[in-house]
Amino acid sequence: MFVEGAPRLAVGAAVIDRGESEPRVLLVRRAHPPMAGTWSLPGGRVEPGERLEVAVAREVLEESGLVVRVGPLVEVVEVVDPPYHYVILDYACLRTGGDLRAGDDASEVILARVDDLGRLGVTEAVRRVVTRALVLQ
Repeated sequence: MFVEGAPRLAVGAAVIDRGESEPRVLLVRRAHPPMAGTWSLPGGRVEPGERLEVAVAREVLEESGLVVRVGPLVEVVEVVDPPYHYVILDYACLRTGGDLRAGDDASEVILARVDDLGRLGVTEAVRRVVTRALVLQ
């Protein structure tokens, strides 16, 4: 049973694409609250009975069309933006296939250069997770 206002478990993915001369990271522009209109890592709620790694791969595919290999846990991030409260487990992922396209909760998706993260206005938490994921993937 879900209690209104209780923290919700979610996953995020720092997807690294090493296909270019320099690594790129998958960013999605959120289409819905919380954080609608902002660039972020793909991710979302874990479904009942769903394993965390399965949830990560599902969310990436739904939001971006990309297929990933889910790697290690990078960080746990808490987002409190009333009435939303999420505990997000961010994983490092490596792109293994798929075609980039915005879907599900994303209005736009890009493979961004790491140097462009500041210009795109991502949060400090996203930059920190991406930096750690680059070391792990």
